[in-house]
Amino acid sequence: MARRPTALPPGPVIAKSSDGTQTRARKGRGALDNPAGRFERYQRTATPDQGVTPAGTAEAPAPLRTTVTFESARSILTRNDSPDIPFKQSINPYRGCEHGCIYCFARPSHAYLGLSPGLDFETRLIVKPDAPDLLEAALRMPGYRPSPLALGSNTDPYQPIEARYRLTRRCLEVLARFGHPVGVITKSARVTDDVACLQRLAAERLVVVCISVTTLDPALARVLEPRAARPERRLDAIRRLRTAGVPVAVLASPMIPGLNDHELEAILTAAAAAGAQSAATSLIRLPGELAALFETWLAAHVPDRAARCLNLIRACHGGRLHRARFGIRMRGDGPYADLIADRFRLACRRLGLADRCWPFDSARFRVPPPPDGPTQLDLFAGPGAPAGARA
Repeated sequence: MARRPTALPPGPVIAKSSDGTQTRARKGRGALDNPAGRFERYQRTATPDQGVTPAGTAEAPAPLRTTVTFESARSILTRNDSPDIPFKQSINPYRGCEHGCIYCFARPSHAYLGLSPGLDFETRLIVKPDAPDLLEAALRMPGYRPSPLALGSNTDPYQPIEARYRLTRRCLEVLARFGHPVGVITKSARVTDDVACLQRLAAERLVVVCISVTTLDPALARVLEPRAARPERRLDAIRRLRTAGVPVAVLASPMIPGLNDHELEAILTAAAAAGAQSAATSLIRLPGELAALFETWLAAHVPDRAARCLNLIRACHGGRLHRARFGIRMRGDGPYADLIADRFRLACRRLGLADRCWPFDSARFRVPPPPDGPTQLDLFAGPGAPAGARA
């Protein structure tokens, strides 16, 4: 389908927030408001200095700075048994994401921390400084069996604070030393900073980088995912990684009916031209508090298409904005969802893009010697046994 640019409303972007007040969009932020999470005993009402403006005014709300706190995590690997996800374990060095993508299904996870899935999710970030050490400890556990690990399944591992903390890079270095397969999921061009490590992993068939491209329209990207890399930079990242010999998949996700789904073929074509070898797509998911946040965003940025977009999403989910059922939650069902799936399949066939063709080699996993030398257990491993061998 032909690509058409998104016409955004001129002037101040004002909409009714989830608490019924009027709020104005903040430059560089995705959510318009900061509703309390579903586990909170009390609900919060915004005050003028939090961005609420009288109807018809154009006063810009006060800017919000990003704050970072540290979490002393006990473990770092998260395991799942979902048939919708092509991996069984994942690692996320960060909670919250400064990219501010309004559609992010991870937003409701901030409610578990007593924070809002709205502006808190993109401004109050949590760092796990021990993530690389915890990862190494997990891989050294007796009886551990390797399976492909997703790096960045919940929040982007290459969001802006990665430039300061380098936790993703250190996790990749751990995985490279152990010969452990990993799939990196990001929409940031910063992934190319670690091309040397990714090359080492690629040489042993241990990595695939999945780059999300949601839209090719810079005007839409600027408000849909305000602090993520521009679409052309993501395509350039695909090109640079492929030049370095790193396998790359494009994630044309999420498809939002009535907003960006007309770009599906154009996204796949541009990614294939940049060198992507495989592709995947999914329908937008609106769990928990995300549905109200997304409705507010639509009313502010694309009011002429808000009702149609929501109705099409409902048409893909049996009249609701979200269904959590396995097999349905990420692709929907019904005529419109089937049309998107058919278009994706036909475009991939035409472009030669494989469907999740990720050639991991788990047989290369090995436990290297501890950094401080042999352990007491190594003394009983027998002559000629490598340091760090399992008992």
